[in-house]
Amino acid sequence: MPEGMAIGKRINVVGTSGSGKTTTAARLAQRLGFKHVELDALFWEPNWSGAPEDVFRRRVEQALSGERWVVDGNYSRMRDIVWGRADTVVWLDYSLLVILGRLLIRTLRRMFTGEELWAGNRESFRMSFLSKDSILLWALTTYRRRRREYPQLFTRPEHSHLSVVHLRSPRQTRRWFEALPKGERDETK
Repeated sequence: MPEGMAIGKRINVVGTSGSGKTTTAARLAQRLGFKHVELDALFWEPNWSGAPEDVFRRRVEQALSGERWVVDGNYSRMRDIVWGRADTVVWLDYSLLVILGRLLIRTLRRMFTGEELWAGNRESFRMSFLSKDSILLWALTTYRRRRREYPQLFTRPEHSHLSVVHLRSPRQTRRWFEALPKGERDETK
């Protein structure tokens, strides 16, 4: 495996909305035989309301109490817990064009199928395209910030224990993934 591409036992997959964090984390967890934790599922309550901070923190602490897990999400206010316990961060750092294309396709699919997300929430046309809370607008406004922020965060002393896997394209991610060993299912996780 190429240098800087090693993988640990407690992994956080990060990246801009639409980069494929959840899909990558779920596939990675399955491949390695680890538990998959989706931070959005721990945060979102019915009617697109967020869990209170103390509730969210308890959920995250409990979900990450095991020894082997793959968590996806960028919640900065949970970073002390997630990165404090993680040994690896996988950063999906794709181009804005790739991210927006994926996000548009995903959003349209979810709208047309009525796919339930977290706590009964569903994406709608109004929310996705006409709202200040649009996921597409969110991706546009956070893209550059995340690209500046992550390299700085990785150099901080409190994050020096993390191995960082920096993946710059879906193709690079596929090759990295294919090179990973397959784990055995650990029922004690």
